[in-house]
Amino acid sequence: MQKTVIIDYGSGNLHSALKAFERLIVEHGLDACVTVTSDAGAVTSADRIVLPGVGAFASCYNGLMAVDGMVPALEKSVLEAKRPFLGICVGMQLLASGSEEFGSTPGLGWLPGMVRKITPRDQSFKVPHMGWNVVSGERHDVLPNDGPAHNHAYFVHSYHMVPDDPAQILATTDHGGGIVAAVGRDNILGVQFHPEKSQAYGMALIRNFLTWEPAF
Repeated sequence: MQKTVIIDYGSGNLHSALKAFERLIVEHGLDACVTVTSDAGAVTSADRIVLPGVGAFASCYNGLMAVDGMVPALEKSVLEAKRPFLGICVGMQLLASGSEEFGSTPGLGWLPGMVRKITPRDQSFKVPHMGWNVVSGERHDVLPNDGPAHNHAYFVHSYHMVPDDPAQILATTDHGGGIVAAVGRDNILGVQFHPEKSQAYGMALIRNFLTWEPAF
């Protein structure tokens, strides 16, 4: 049976994420299970890994670092063993080199770049960016691409990740200017929106992630 873990480090909408994954497993009859864990050993033995995140970058980073053995376990599973990984919201932002939110905080550095404040060109667009937006420019097996009429996802954030390598930007959305909506490389995918709150689009993404076989 395929094992997916959602990492609990004190920051994230764990209940909603867990229920969304459980629903997709049942609906599609997958030979899979999903658990929420703060155990590094469970991460090293998992087949797929999900890192959620809600709140301030520094709080999430410090919370993740405080979990005994978790970062080395993630590095072993994701960077060395190349198991499929999904970062959600601040869980995506943590992949960057660092964040400018409330000063300067380092990140995991898996996808070099910085997390920067959203600065809409049109000042009528408010920050935080909150609500439904179209996700466009999908360039990834996991990201659904059924056209603008269907690609609506739920966002709530004031900062977004800007990778150094533009090729690692997989999708964008518009909020008075372009905002990075998804990033990734190889077996690593991060999304700024919340798939567990994004109805049909989000459910399709979770389904795709549960069956994703990254090609290198």
